[in-house]
This record gives sequence, C-alpha cells and structure tokens, in this order.
Amino acid sequence: MSTSETARPATLDAVSLRELIDAGRAPRLLDVRTPAEFETSHIPGSYNVPLDLLKEHREELRNHLDEDVVLVCRSGARATQAERALAGAGLPNLKVLDGGIMAWQAANAPIKRGAPRWDLERQVRLVAGSIVLASVLGSVFVPQLKWVAGFIGAGLTFAALTNTCAMGMMLGKLPYNRGASCDLDTIVGQLRETGGRA
Repeated sequence: MSTSETARPATLDAVSLRELIDAGRAPRLLDVRTPAEFETSHIPGSYNVPLDLLKEHREELRNHLDEDVVLVCRSGARATQAERALAGAGLPNLKVLDGGIMAWQAANAPIKRGAPRWDLERQVRLVAGSIVLASVLGSVFVPQLKWVAGFIGAGLTFAALTNTCAMGMMLGKLPYNRGASCDLDTIVGQLRETGGRA
C-alpha cells in the first residue's frame, strides 16, 4: 500500500473483525470518535483515543501500539484520518473498520451501550441546517444574510470533497461531546494494562 495521502487504507470488515475477536486474536481496537460518542456505544474491548488527541500525540501513542491495530469511528472517515496520522508516524499493521461502528451494529455484533447522545454527524446536520434556515428566513429583512447560508453551503461542499469537517471538529470540542475525561496519560495507562479494555 502506498503511503501517499490519497492511498486508501487497508480495511477490515465487521464479520472478519468479529471472527478475530471470537478466536482470541483480537487486534488493538482504537475508537477515534469523541468521548461522548464512545460512551454512547462502542465495541467491547476498544480504547477511546479521540482523533484530535491521536493526531496531536501520535508519536507517543506509537510507542504503545506494537500489535495489529484496527481504527474505528462512526462510518470510517475519521478512522481513515487516524490511519494516515499513525502511518505517518511509522506505525505498521493498521486497518480501518470498513463502515465503522455502523457496520459493526448492522452485523449484530456485540456492543457496549451507555447513555444515548447524538453522534457528531447528526449534530453537524442540525447546526448547519439551523444556520441556513435562520439565514434564509432572516434574509427577508436583511438581504445580506443570504451570504451566511451560501457560506455554510460552501463549507459543507468543501467538507464532502475533502472528507473533513471543520464544523464537526469544532462541535467535538464542546463539553457535551467531551464526556468523560480522555487525556493522553489515561489512554497510555489503559494501553499498558493487559486487562484494561473498556
């Protein structure tokens, strides 16, 4: 596989991952969603390493990841970004769970559930839609507000083309999405423990 930015990462489907886990050969599962998303539902045995924290501390994390690693997010987009970051730090044996946690749930695989919260994608749709609606309605009185709706539309188009989302990254930093404390020292401590899986 090429290490270029455009190369598609190696993937593992939900059925194959479940077979590995059931056979006692589970790879290290890193869930790169926000702590709140992770608390809502995650694969038993996975570790929560939010994407922003992973990108910032990929060198330190690399020192604690010497086995096969499968990266998990909602649908695969954030896990792909995480794969690029870790591959860029020299970590081999990386795979992305194809279809993310959604594919895992669709396969009726085991899931650990907590308090339900809206996932980041749904929050982005709510915020972007609300801004566009308010801008269009407000433009009846202040015509320049139509440009706010246009700006949001351009941002969503850019997000789709680049498979990134600035609004999602900003929303991910809100206290609602931070959930339980998720810092580097806690994560490294969990990775060091043999029985510290969630």
